[in-house]
Amino acid sequence: MPVLSLVIPAYDEQARLPYTLGEIEAYVCQELIDCEVIVVDNGSHDATSAVVQQAASRFPRLRLLRTDRHGKGLAVRTGVLAARGQVVIFADADLSWSVADLSRFMALVDPPRAPIVIGSREGYGARRIGEPVYRHVMGRVFNRVVQALAVPGIEDSQCGFKAFSGEAARAIFERQRVDGFGFDVEILYLARRLGYPIRVVPLRWEHKENSRVLPVRDTLLMLSDVLRVRFNGWRGRYA
Repeated sequence: MPVLSLVIPAYDEQARLPYTLGEIEAYVCQELIDCEVIVVDNGSHDATSAVVQQAASRFPRLRLLRTDRHGKGLAVRTGVLAARGQVVIFADADLSWSVADLSRFMALVDPPRAPIVIGSREGYGARRIGEPVYRHVMGRVFNRVVQALAVPGIEDSQCGFKAFSGEAARAIFERQRVDGFGFDVEILYLARRLGYPIRVVPLRWEHKENSRVLPVRDTLLMLSDVLRVRFNGWRGRYA
């Protein structure tokens, strides 16, 4: 059983993955981290899978999984439920986060007291670099809805860097129902329903161009997902 499982959802990421995987490989080898890296090809139309397979030929800790349908929530759930690590982290493929955060978050995960540690681009100590103003404004509006309907007190539910104890990860993701971008809200909602404490840690987050998120369309879809989470809760579908 590895100490860390790192899950990376990837949709049409053939251009960015070589750099991302190279940085991860160099860091975990330098720091002697006992880990597995799981890239989940989320129905890509490019050479994402081929890029991962090529990288795995020199980095045996790397595994490739595929989903037959598109959806970030589906990809993350697929990877997390296949993970074997004592700590499970899922992170965005564009490396907006720092590889040093792997060690930092691993050390912060403590099953009795802090089984879930989530990154935040909001609050004291957090830094957003290069993010367009309109993206920030839309994110803040969306977060107000999220806090009102599902997870009050969480200022950044959508940050793409979250860590879990292995036990908490399995308990939460086995119950996950949302396949789209709104899945972050669902897993935090489920964490609270299951009684898991959530620790929020500020991050340095660098905006990368060519984001897979289409701001207007995907914000509306995420709002629909948030309403679905509340509906599922009312109907007892998470019991």
